Amino acid sequence: MEMTANGATDCRYSCETAAQTLQWIHAIVDFLKPYSFLTNAHVVNFFKDRLWEAIDKEWIECLRNEPVENLLQIPSGVVQDHWPASLKKFILTLRSLVFPREQADLRTVLPSLNISSLSTVLAQGMNPKKKHEVEVLSAVVSYITNSVKAHTIVDVGAGQGYLAQVLSFHYQHSVVAIDASSHHGRVTDARAERIKKHYASQMRKSGPGKRSLIVPKTITCHVMSIDTLKDLTSITRFNDNEHDHDNVDTELQQPSCHGDNKTSVVLAGLHACGDLSVMMLKTFLDCEEVKAVVSVGCCYNLLSEVGFDNVDPQYGFPMSRGVKYAGLSLGKSLRDLACQSAERWRCLEIDDGVHNFELHAFRAAFQMVLNEYYPEVMTRSLSIGRQGKALRRLQKRGTFDSRLIHKDNACASLHHIRLKTEGKTEPEADDGISSLFEKASLSGRVSHSGSECDDIKSVDKYSLFLRYTQSGLYHLGLEPLQDIDFPRIWKEVEPFSKFIGLYWSLRAALGPLLETFLLLDRLLFLQEQGNTIEAVMLSIFDPALSPRNVAIIAKKN
Repeated sequence: MEMTANGATDCRYSCETAAQTLQWIHAIVDFLKPYSFLTNAHVVNFFKDRLWEAIDKEWIECLRNEPVENLLQIPSGVVQDHWPASLKKFILTLRSLVFPREQADLRTVLPSLNISSLSTVLAQGMNPKKKHEVEVLSAVVSYITNSVKAHTIVDVGAGQGYLAQVLSFHYQHSVVAIDASSHHGRVTDARAERIKKHYASQMRKSGPGKRSLIVPKTITCHVMSIDTLKDLTSITRFNDNEHDHDNVDTELQQPSCHGDNKTSVVLAGLHACGDLSVMMLKTFLDCEEVKAVVSVGCCYNLLSEVGFDNVDPQYGFPMSRGVKYAGLSLGKSLRDLACQSAERWRCLEIDDGVHNFELHAFRAAFQMVLNEYYPEVMTRSLSIGRQGKALRRLQKRGTFDSRLIHKDNACASLHHIRLKTEGKTEPEADDGISSLFEKASLSGRVSHSGSECDDIKSVDKYSLFLRYTQSGLYHLGLEPLQDIDFPRIWKEVEPFSKFIGLYWSLRAALGPLLETFLLLDRLLFLQEQGNTIEAVMLSIFDPALSPRNVAIIAKKN
């Protein structure tokens, strides 16, 4: 079986060979060099570092009055005719370097592949996104398993076992589902038992011609190293009629991956987080029993990286020699940025996009508060959670009403925020913080013009900034100080808040490119092994349903 990737017309590069992949990687590195003002910046420091001043003034003047819907299209590579030539070149060149996300014609790459629609029983509990992913990936994994004649599939990071159960019950493969959560293991077992009863009943009704049921085995294990994953592959042989659940709390002591073990394994992972996808690829190379791997990665922000994290030799980035010599380090900020999805941006409604930009403005303004009044916390990495997520959900339902602000002021809330913090109040729990945002309002959202609405919006944004700051301080465990001059800080930053949407859109456009860079590093790592490995990178899901849709598929020749 020969696997060949196909690409879209807007991408000028190929990754069918190691030389082509390395050329693509070098092109990305060369493109990024002049834009360090975007790659090295943090949006939380937008006001503090006056980041808009680094952007070409012609770009700023053009984009500051651009409709929000046009800004949301920038990460997808969409330009407008009236934009400056240099801006259009930046966006279009960037887009030409991004791996195509259109769903590949899988039957061209994997001849005779048959993607079956899941039965109601197997699809129970799946949302449309998960159902689509499991339908496609299970068919691909089954195809690869049959092509290499493997005995067992190991589903790495199995979650609630959806993929493992389809591979077992529908495609009749022996499957081991590994996940770090014992809760997920119990859910997988309980769900498999229900599916087993259904299939057993159907078999009895169909009369003679008895068929055995293959039920996935579940293992709870924190896969913290390649050795652990290699050891797990050595215990995959089990009775097809046996269904048990093992809890493994410590690193396994089984002998790892020797040629005298006749078991053959395919590793599969649907959105295995961070380093787990990397461990799969390394285990595929190091373990003779593993004949193939099908990996759809995610959570690049959780990758360990040389020079930025306290990591052992089993770091997640970089993997390939080519990227190591290319000299481009990422760091957590750019790994976070690699998680940005152009498809998600494009599908945002206008109000959601506006709200997204406003939240970034609140976060950057909150950074000004921290920098001035809490300088001691600026030395550590800060995470204040997803403040305003409930606000976005409520906005989506269209239930905002300016009257709620006045109602909120009368509520018996423990978060009493004034122009100046007048006294210490007992902080609410996290749910209380969320409820504050649910009660808050972004009035004037129905109409985005008019001086009266602008005045109302200005007041409302300031009120929300106060709430955001209060919940952020509580989340960080900081006491509200008496002398914080909130009005002054907001007055200083508000005139420049209109720039944060265009800045964030330009920076988010780098997300798909950085993800491409990380994926090409993984592919090149496999290609550098020579002719003993056959590897391909494919967009296997519909990006409208599943934006994180790129699979790396490899097998040993």
